[in-house]
Amino acid sequence: MAELRSFIFIDQMQPQTLCYMASWMRGRLPRTNMAAQIIEVAPGLDIEPLTDVALKHADVGGGILVVERQFGYLEFHSRSTSSVKAAARAAIDALGADEGQAMRPQVLAAKIVTRVDPVHAFLINRNKMGSMILPGESLFVLEMQPASYAILAANEAEKAAEIKIVDYRMIGATGRVYLSGEESDVRMGAAAAERAIRALEG
Repeated sequence: MAELRSFIFIDQMQPQTLCYMASWMRGRLPRTNMAAQIIEVAPGLDIEPLTDVALKHADVGGGILVVERQFGYLEFHSRSTSSVKAAARAAIDALGADEGQAMRPQVLAAKIVTRVDPVHAFLINRNKMGSMILPGESLFVLEMQPASYAILAANEAEKAAEIKIVDYRMIGATGRVYLSGEESDVRMGAAAAERAIRALEG
């Protein structure tokens, strides 16, 4: 049986979190404030039959389907929260699992860097996919596993504070989130991001 690595419901996709994800997704684009579900499994190919079940069960848009070397990822969304939840329930039933069997996320690193140096900002911006961090801003970095919880952390940070999403990586061995802005905002965003993950820790 496939291992359920994550089963993440997002009640309202925030604008930056959504736009960052939409910049690389190859499926149907979501809209702000839509509900979304992310499912991560191992081995990766087992995500394919779950995708079939979810998309046939309810009127949801498939945004991400990634089969990586070890893990498989599915994201779907809708303006109808009930449709997202129904599709998610159908998928997890097909897997023969319960959402409580999903791996608990674990925070591996969480740091705030204040008044980022111009060269440091340049180095970060060379590798980012989201907003640019500017010299003098504060930076929050968060690393967790499973990787897909990065989207939850970014979304909750954006709800809580006026931060910029510089980057978040939700696919791979570990997930990473980079947030920047004024120090007080970054601290509020960081607290919300960590709280979202730690609330689910085992």
